[in-house]
Amino acid sequence: MSNRTLAPRQMFWRTPLSSALVVAALLGLGAAGVFAQQSVSKRYPAGKNVRLQLKNTSGKITVESWNRDEIKIFASMESPAASVVPKQVNGNLVIDVTNDNRGRDNVGAVNFRIMVPQNSSIDIETMVGDIRISNIRGDLVRAHVTSEGDIELTGINASQVFAQNLSGNIFFDGEVSRGGIYQFQSGKGDISIRIPANSTFDLVAAAPNKKIVLGQFWNSGFKTVGDGQRFSKFVGDVNDGRAKVVITNFQGAITFLRR
Repeated sequence: MSNRTLAPRQMFWRTPLSSALVVAALLGLGAAGVFAQQSVSKRYPAGKNVRLQLKNTSGKITVESWNRDEIKIFASMESPAASVVPKQVNGNLVIDVTNDNRGRDNVGAVNFRIMVPQNSSIDIETMVGDIRISNIRGDLVRAHVTSEGDIELTGINASQVFAQNLSGNIFFDGEVSRGGIYQFQSGKGDISIRIPANSTFDLVAAAPNKKIVLGQFWNSGFKTVGDGQRFSKFVGDVNDGRAKVVITNFQGAITFLRR
């Protein structure tokens, strides 16, 4: 008799406790889901001279080359997850996170890692976040951070290179092609240029006084323009000046390194 009497009481007390634990567990899972990262991985066929255009709002962007005629995109999205809808337009690939999420007040950062054919042209823009592009030999490499983020371009052999940010360092390690155009600009950060010793280019470099270091690229043909106290500009040719290099740094230094 005693066992039969106690059983219902045990059930009575355990049921609410068990239910509470289940509810708590479900709530915990829900909370974990809110803060969990989501990811997207996609592949697209591409020609050897494809153009990748990416416009992001925030997040790190890494673009590397590989020996395949396709583009691979891996995107990790922080909550609340943004919509990422790549589109192929005339054989090129366009990713516009800003436009895909227009009208949304709060969107988490999207971090990209993208593999492209070596001869691709790359056009990247983001508001906040670092941009790293490596081993590209296409016609164009453009990296623009409208607010804060470092830009690192390594192993680049393109005839047009543009790198600009408002705050952050810029590093370029690559070739300067004859007839090419190379422009670098930072509002607050250091700009470093590492190029081969036999590079030939026409240089216009402007930075705060005493913050332009040309190293072994300096020659007696350079002219200095500026007030000599706050801001200086170096203008001149290195060798026969077959390429155009324009560098502007409003607060940081400009340094040339010979490779």
